[in-house]
Amino acid sequence: MKNLLKTPFVSALAGGLVVAVLGVAALATGLVDPGDDTATTTTTVPSTSPSTALASAAEGNALTVNEIYKRDSSGVVYIEAEQQAQQSQFSPFGPAPGSGGGTATGSGFVIDNEGHIVTNAHVVADSSSVTVRIGGEDGDTYDAKVIGADPSTDIAVLQVEQGADRLTPLELGSSEGVQVGNPVVAIGNPFGLDRTATAGIVSAVQREISSPNGFTIENAIQTDAPINPGNSGGPLIDAAGEVIGVNSQIEAAGGNGNVGIGFAVPIDTAREVAQQLIDTGEVQHAYVGISGADLTPEIADVLNLDTDSGALVQSVVPGSPADDAGISAGDARVSVAGQQLRVGGDLITAVDGHPVTGMDDVIAAVDSKQPGDQLELTVERGGDERSVTVELADRPAQAGG
Repeated sequence: MKNLLKTPFVSALAGGLVVAVLGVAALATGLVDPGDDTATTTTTVPSTSPSTALASAAEGNALTVNEIYKRDSSGVVYIEAEQQAQQSQFSPFGPAPGSGGGTATGSGFVIDNEGHIVTNAHVVADSSSVTVRIGGEDGDTYDAKVIGADPSTDIAVLQVEQGADRLTPLELGSSEGVQVGNPVVAIGNPFGLDRTATAGIVSAVQREISSPNGFTIENAIQTDAPINPGNSGGPLIDAAGEVIGVNSQIEAAGGNGNVGIGFAVPIDTAREVAQQLIDTGEVQHAYVGISGADLTPEIADVLNLDTDSGALVQSVVPGSPADDAGISAGDARVSVAGQQLRVGGDLITAVDGHPVTGMDDVIAAVDSKQPGDQLELTVERGGDERSVTVELADRPAQAGG
């Protein structure tokens, strides 16, 4: 089942070792308020043409892990974020032992010559102060300003003013052409161990992972390159030495360490979000307020439907744009192919006149809009088809809110 809202993928955030007096403290998941620190620059986040490891290897230009490390490690920084005393009851590695202050540690990488650094939002969430260290254990430490953070994509941007001339920007690639099997390298600070490199391959693409505020991050890159606590916010790099993702989460299998399944936010998403944060200090996401499940031929056959593709509305958030427009979820439950589904509600078959094959198409359509835009949904209920206009709202702070 997918949602806009969407059902969280079972995973754990890979970052910030949070050290507190009584142990590992919970990482906060709220939006970092840029306040007076909102950026006033018009810096443009670098954009390069797609360059995949597969293409590089085919041209004989693939770099070795050692060459990638020599080229890119100087652009990776160690981050320490002093947490405020009160934190939300959320832990990236299991139930939180309690709330309280502490120091979250993570990774980040430089994206331009203006001192901007990309990291994960959960690394700097609820931070009272942030510092970055450049050049490993013997490097210099500088104060960093949180330009803004977007918990819906788990991306944040910091800026270092003093010491910016010592920063080495990394070259950003594209996540669009990434293929399973491409070699990758992760550079970060797992468990506080500075500038550690691990290597592996792209294990899968187009994964869905849950963000700190419960929404879904689309098109995540899965990798078996070992990622551990403290790697959060560090770069996932292809064989051309270009960043294709921001290391963010691991499948922990009940523990805190790597089990060969890590996830990175795609760099195309991170680049777009970082640009908005640099320009305005915040990111706007359109919101419709439904969860849904893909309609498959098997499900359509069991439900005796005339169409075999679309998105079955599973829930509607009260007071949401979908609710205001009269979109309805089913009130009966059936089990089909191991799925528990609500039936009897609306089936979305088209968005803005384009056929819908599943919930991903609905999500993509909403993501392409801005709050205040309208979305035309073609829905079927009880054999009757109708067109519904939904005026999209700004995404709430938490899924389901």
